[in-house]
Amino acid sequence: MPKLTIDGRETEVPPGTTVLQACQGLGIEIPHFCYHERLAIAGNCRMCLVEQEKAPKPIASCAMPAADGMVILTQSEKAKKARHGVMEMLLINHPLDCPICDQGGECDLQDQAMAYGFDRGRYHENKRAVSDKNFGPLVATNMTRCIHCTRCIRFLTEVAGVAELGATGRGENMEIGTYIERALGSEISGNIIDLCPVGALTSKPYAFNARPWELRKTESVDVTDAVGSNIRIDARGAQILRILPRLNEAVNEEWISDKARFLTDGLIRRRLDRPYIRRAGRLVEAEWREALDLVADRVRAAPGERIAAIAGDLCDAESMYALKGLLGSLGATSLDCRQDGAQLDPTCRAGYLFNTTVAGIEQADACLLIGSNPRWEAPIVNARLRKRFLMGGFRIAAIGPALDLSFPVEALGAGGQTLTELGQGRGEWGERLKGARAPMLILGSGALARPDGRQVLAAARALAENLGMVREDWNGFNILHRAAARVAGLDMGFVPGPGGRDVAGILDGCRSGDVEVLYLLGADELDLADTGSTFVVYQGHHGDGGAARADVVLPGSAYTEKDGTYVNTEGRAQLGRRGVFPPGEAREDWAILRALSAALGKPLPFDSLRELRQQMRAAHPTLGEIDTVAKAAWGPFGVTGPIAAEPFAYPIADFYKTDPISRASPTMSECSGLFVHAASEPRTGTHG
Repeated sequence: MPKLTIDGRETEVPPGTTVLQACQGLGIEIPHFCYHERLAIAGNCRMCLVEQEKAPKPIASCAMPAADGMVILTQSEKAKKARHGVMEMLLINHPLDCPICDQGGECDLQDQAMAYGFDRGRYHENKRAVSDKNFGPLVATNMTRCIHCTRCIRFLTEVAGVAELGATGRGENMEIGTYIERALGSEISGNIIDLCPVGALTSKPYAFNARPWELRKTESVDVTDAVGSNIRIDARGAQILRILPRLNEAVNEEWISDKARFLTDGLIRRRLDRPYIRRAGRLVEAEWREALDLVADRVRAAPGERIAAIAGDLCDAESMYALKGLLGSLGATSLDCRQDGAQLDPTCRAGYLFNTTVAGIEQADACLLIGSNPRWEAPIVNARLRKRFLMGGFRIAAIGPALDLSFPVEALGAGGQTLTELGQGRGEWGERLKGARAPMLILGSGALARPDGRQVLAAARALAENLGMVREDWNGFNILHRAAARVAGLDMGFVPGPGGRDVAGILDGCRSGDVEVLYLLGADELDLADTGSTFVVYQGHHGDGGAARADVVLPGSAYTEKDGTYVNTEGRAQLGRRGVFPPGEAREDWAILRALSAALGKPLPFDSLRELRQQMRAAHPTLGEIDTVAKAAWGPFGVTGPIAAEPFAYPIADFYKTDPISRASPTMSECSGLFVHAASEPRTGTHG
C-alpha cells in the first residue's frame, strides 16, 4: 500500500486512493466543487489544488492517485494562491446574486468564497449570461450561476441511468442542458438539487419560500414506499416546506425518490381536520365526543365475529398495535394489514423480508426479478441494483412484462410457467443461478396479489432452495414490499386470527351483511363501492377513498405529524418523528384508539406513547431493535400447487399517485400528467 506524507504526517492508504481522499482520511479539509464520493471523478473545478514536492505546478488532488513517497503540502503559500486564483476565475462570470438566490445560506460556492475569495474583483468585462432550461416541474434552473462541475450530468448518467443531461459548447460557450428541451424523466432526478454546489439547480416547488435558518429541522423516515429512506423534514410554523435526504449508508445512502421529496404540498390539501358523521347521506361536522360515542354504540351492538378492520399502507406500528389490542378486547379476529390482498405468509419472518438487505445487493452476482418493477416500486433499490451492475460481474433477468429499469435486463418470460420451469433448474438461467456465488431473487408484491399468490410464494421459495440461494452465510430470497406499514403489521400479527377473514373475505362479508362494522385505519386503496349496509369507520388524514365511503370519519395525523415506528422491507425498525402538529382537531392515531377504547368501556392498558411502546416492544421485540436487521430463521411458507399461466401484473400504474398524500399533491399531479399520461413515449419498453 502506498505511503505518503501530508503536511508532515505520514499515512498509508489503499491502492487507488486519491490524494484528496488521503487528506480527508487525516481530517484535512480540501475545498472542492466537482468531486463527489459517489460519482466518477471529473477534475473540472480545480478548487482542490495542493502542492506536491518537486512537481512543477499544483496538482488536482481529486484526480491524482496517491503514490508511494509523495510529499503533499495542503496549506503552503503556493497551494493557497492557486485556490485563490481558481476562486477568482469562478467568480468572473458568476452573477453574485446571493440575496435573491434560493441556495443562499447553504451554498458551497458562498461558503468557500468566504475562505478563498477576495473582497473585490479585478475583472470589469461583462459577465456572460446563459438562458435558463426547462427541466420539468421539479427542478428550477438559473444556468448563469452554473460553474460546470458536471455533478448533475454524472448523477443522472451513472446513478439514475437516464443520460438526459450533457454539456454542449466549449470554454465560455459551454452550457449544461438536455440537448432537446424536455423534462427530466427519472424518479430520482430531484437529487441533483442537493448535488449542485451553486444556485444553478434548485427546487421549483420550494422556490422563494424560506431561508434555511428559518426552518425547524426534524429527522424522520419516508413512508411513500417500503424502503424506509432516511429524511429530514424542514418546517416553518405549522407547515412543512421541504423534505431532504439524510445519510444512511445501509438504506438510501444519500438519495431519495422524487415522490418522497416533492409531495409536501399534498400534506396541506384535502386534509381531515375535524370529525364527521354521515347524516341523510352526507358527511357533516361533529364533536369528538359525539363521533366516538356513535362508533362505540355501533361496535357494542355488533358481535365480535361481525367486526373487521383493515390497516392501510402508511400506518405506524403503534397505531396498528393499539387497534389490534382494541379488536382483541372485542373478540374480533377479522383484521388484515395486506390491503392489496398479497398472499404473504406471516408464519415465517424470512418469507416476507428482503433478506439480502438493500446494502447486501452489492454482494450479489446474479439477480432474478419475479413480477417486480423496482424502478416504480422502490426507486432507491433500483438505483442500488444499477450501482451493482456498474461494478461488473452482475447479471439480471426478469419474469414479467417488459420494462425499462435503467440497466440491462434479460427477459425470461411473462408468467407462472416460466417461474415453474426455472424452479426446476431448466434453461441457461437455471444453471447460472445454481452456479452463482451469491444469487438473489426479488419477488414483487404484484405477483403475490393474485388468486394463486400462495402458490407463487411457495414456488419462489422452492426456487431459492433448489438453486442455492439460501445458505448459512447468505439468503438471496427477497420480498420487495411497497407499503411502509406491511412488515410491522406482519411482525405483530395484524392478520386474520382463528375464524377470521382476510381483506377479500372482509369485503365479501360487507356485501353479504356478515360484517356489520368495518374499521379502516388509513386504508384508501380498497374498492368500497359495494359494502352494503356495513357501518364504516374511517380513521385517517386525507379525504380520500376511505373517507368518501365512511359513516364516521376520525381525523388522524400524517407521518410527518406524529412519532411512530416503521419497519422497512428488509425488517429494519426505524423511528419517524413529528415535524409539525396535526391540523385543526386531528389527533395522533394511537390516542384516538385509546379514547375510543375508553368510550367502549374497555380502556387499553396505556395512557402515553411511552407506555404503548414499552408494551409493544415487550410483545414484539423486533420492533424495539431500532436500525438493526436481525437474521430471520428460514422455514416453510406458501402453499404448493399449480401456478396460472397468466402474465404477472405490476401493481403500480402511476408512480406519482400511490397514496392519499401524493394524490392530493398538485406537484405530483403535474408529474403524473407529464411523465405517465401524456408522455410522447411510453414509460415501458423492451428489456435493455
